[in-house]
Order: sequence, then structure tokens, then C-alpha cells
Amino acid sequence: MGPTGADLIVEARKRANLTQRELAKRAGTTQSSIARWESARSEPSFANVIRLLRLCGFVLDVHLELYDDGLRDDWSQAQRLLRLTPEQRIESNTHMVHIARDLRAAALAAGLA
Repeated sequence: MGPTGADLIVEARKRANLTQRELAKRAGTTQSSIARWESARSEPSFANVIRLLRLCGFVLDVHLELYDDGLRDDWSQAQRLLRLTPEQRIESNTHMVHIARDLRAAALAAGLA
């Protein structure tokens, strides 16, 4: 989880070298409102967070990324492994061990490990 609205307001205000009172004056609100938002006693709307950040001279850059918890890939891999015979599982594991050893040797040779 990322920063909260309160975290963003505090960070922007401090970077702008503003007091709560100065930010409140710019925002047309009270110092106590800023204090409540910064302490998370009151949750500012997303629009208010954006507005307060702008008043401090900052913009919030938000973008969406696909969420991948890896469960789908893990499940597919588990199903694939369950279809293997015990001998095939040992062979696959042995192959992966050889790959890991080769990668480690290459990293050591390159001074990366």
C-alpha cells in the first residue's frame, strides 16, 4: 500500500516550507482542518489532496498498472508439476539445479557475486 492522503499533504507542505497555517490560508480553510487531515483524524477527499498538493507547488502523478499477485502463474505451474511422474519431477529439478549452478558460476566470473 502506498502513502495516504495525510502522508502526501505533510510531505508536500514540508517540502514547500509551509506551516499548516500558511497552507490553510492558501487553501481558504483553517489550520485545524489541515492538522486533522495531516494526522488522519479526518480523511480528505482525493480532490482535496490534489488541490493541497498543487497549492504547495506539486502535482501527484498517478498511473494504473495491472496487479499480478502471481497466484495464477503459481497455480498453472503447480498443475503442470502435478501432471509429471516422480521421475520427470526429479529430472526437471536436476535440470534447474544445473541452470542455477551455471548462472552462479557466470555471476562469479563477472564479479557480480
